[in-house]
Amino acid sequence: MKDELLKCTIEAAILAGNILKEGYGSSFDIHNKSGVNNLVTTYDFLAEKAIIEYITGKFPESRFLAEESGSTGAEEHDKLLWIIDPLDGTVNFAHALPIFSVSIAAQLHGEIVCGAIYHPLADELFTALSGGGAWLNGKPISISDNDDFKKSFLVTGFPYNVMKNPEYIELFVSIIREGIPVRRLGSAALDLAYVACGRFDGFWEIDLNPWDVAAGILLVREAGGLVTEFDKNDYSIFDRQLLATNGKIHNEISELLMKTMPKVEHLKK
Repeated sequence: MKDELLKCTIEAAILAGNILKEGYGSSFDIHNKSGVNNLVTTYDFLAEKAIIEYITGKFPESRFLAEESGSTGAEEHDKLLWIIDPLDGTVNFAHALPIFSVSIAAQLHGEIVCGAIYHPLADELFTALSGGGAWLNGKPISISDNDDFKKSFLVTGFPYNVMKNPEYIELFVSIIREGIPVRRLGSAALDLAYVACGRFDGFWEIDLNPWDVAAGILLVREAGGLVTEFDKNDYSIFDRQLLATNGKIHNEISELLMKTMPKVEHLKK
């Protein structure tokens, strides 16, 4: 069953990725969903529609949790749930910056059993199967072996409401004060995929949605990494804080973030 789900996940991700490739750099409608620069384009909707239609054709009894259409299907805990971000990195896509992805995960009986993150322009397909490992274009991947926090290469993101939560910048500053290089790519799904394959040693962010992270956290875990909240408590896709690392620098970055947390107490809620 899991193999069939993974096959469907891969096929749907590639289908959506091809749609995004066709739209990339073309003219299309762009709208702001809420706040500032929380964009959605014509291609977000086209890719999501294609994914849902394809999966429904293979697994008619599915329900969905998708970024643009929300929760659809009967609310049954044991039912197959697909968690979908048809275009993660919409702001990049809208500005013709080639860093964006499709992210799809399948959850069965409350467990994420498989996931795929597809970077269509780079033609990189990251896949993971619960208990079965993680791959990039069919080749096994694993987290980095760096165990020196001071030599880490990290990635993060900022929430769209950062103006309402300027204190979040304190968390970012606490890391860069250590002289550690940090990148901000604009696609949390790719951030997690890149941790899984060892390009980054760690990633942290707040206020992510289930569709941003469902496939990525499975990738990191299956590649040998660790995913928790900032305080190292167990992480679920509905939690507000995410810390994903190779496991070897996890304690150090957790301690640094938690040392800053009293200054940003409301981020714990």
